[in-house]
Amino acid sequence: MSQEIFRKDVLEGLSKAGQKTLPSKYFYDKKGDELFVQIMNMQEYYLTDAEMDIFKNKTLELIEALCIDKKQKFELIELGPGDGSKSIHLLRYLLSENYDFQYFPVDISQNALEGLVNTLGKKLPELEVKPQQGDYFEKLKQLHKTTIPKILMVLGSNIGNLRDQQAADFIYQLGENLTPGDKILLGVDLIKKKEIILPAYNDPNGITAAFNLNLLERINRELDADFDVKHFKHIAIYEEEEGIAKSYLKSLIVQTVKVGSRQFHFDKGETIHTEISRKYNDLIMEQILTDTDIRIHKKIMDSQGYFADYILIRNG
Repeated sequence: MSQEIFRKDVLEGLSKAGQKTLPSKYFYDKKGDELFVQIMNMQEYYLTDAEMDIFKNKTLELIEALCIDKKQKFELIELGPGDGSKSIHLLRYLLSENYDFQYFPVDISQNALEGLVNTLGKKLPELEVKPQQGDYFEKLKQLHKTTIPKILMVLGSNIGNLRDQQAADFIYQLGENLTPGDKILLGVDLIKKKEIILPAYNDPNGITAAFNLNLLERINRELDADFDVKHFKHIAIYEEEEGIAKSYLKSLIVQTVKVGSRQFHFDKGETIHTEISRKYNDLIMEQILTDTDIRIHKKIMDSQGYFADYILIRNG
């Protein structure tokens, strides 16, 4: 992502009438990455453990739901695989049962892919790994040129950072790069009580607050801005009826902030909206899929019912 695009997005977001915004995709600089690793390791951040429970303890159920034919070669494609700590359980089982497949991890980060390939080389040396560095849809378009059946994995409830229409558009684009009968394994966080969800986005140790506030620090570092971080506070809200966790940065005083040559006024109590995290149920999933050619085949939940991996199939 170029500095000019970063600058443009920040200036546009802070210029909005009514509700200032900043895109959540800019959380992830070096410090942001480190803080997010800490978040994923928090006791309050149940999402990682919940999906891990599915991959580790319900591996056979996943494979049965994917309806994989042992006699037919297929491609297992994972978007944003991270360190592969979840998918490795599925990969190991497929190898042990002699399924005929290739694994295609797709990521924008070459460093992330190199780390993953190194890890898998040590733990699963017999696995055929075909790393794909670049934009998700560009790589999917290239992979779509083959007629080999495909299973596409989008884990970690990453889709929850999109508004419902954006999520529908995203899934539609995924389907455009699949052949009828191909499948998507989509991980989503489920609607739950506020007492469970809110601590994951506003933990008592302040890690999520530091993660959110680091966005202002990054703007200071990279865009010649002068946000005084101590004059902003991290706020997280969640209403079960809406099913969306939202994060904000609240101005604690009346202040003016400079970003390059531009100035932005903040009233006391005024907020910058930085992130959403959509929670799902079957009805919401059905609504999102309404105008796509994708249908729900199976839903597999963790032992506590916090998280679900949906098996989706592209219609013929």
